[in-house]
Amino acid sequence: MKLRQALLALLMTAAGATHFLKTAFYVKIVPDFLPFPRALVYLSGVAAIGIGFSMIPKRTRNFAVYGAIAYFVAVFPANLYMAFHPEIFPSIPVWAAWARLPLQALLIYWAYRCREA
Repeated sequence: MKLRQALLALLMTAAGATHFLKTAFYVKIVPDFLPFPRALVYLSGVAAIGIGFSMIPKRTRNFAVYGAIAYFVAVFPANLYMAFHPEIFPSIPVWAAWARLPLQALLIYWAYRCREA
């Protein structure tokens, strides 16, 4: 396993765990038009942890890579919601909320680079 793959596995697992440790925060960034925000937070947390662990075995790594890419695309609306509604998140600088948007593209690229040839 390459370092970039191990780091992505760690990032995904840690990010997934925070969905259970900081549930209230994540519920706030679920856009209003999506139903069952708490369930979506838990589901995305389980997905992130599953992706992280799936990065470890070589035979499931490509599946995990494409899962990570799908995950980063799927959570993009939450990042948009956060950027467009800074009043809901007074402790987060507005610039940081906007910086998360291009960061998603970098995360997608990083995940893509983690696939096995």
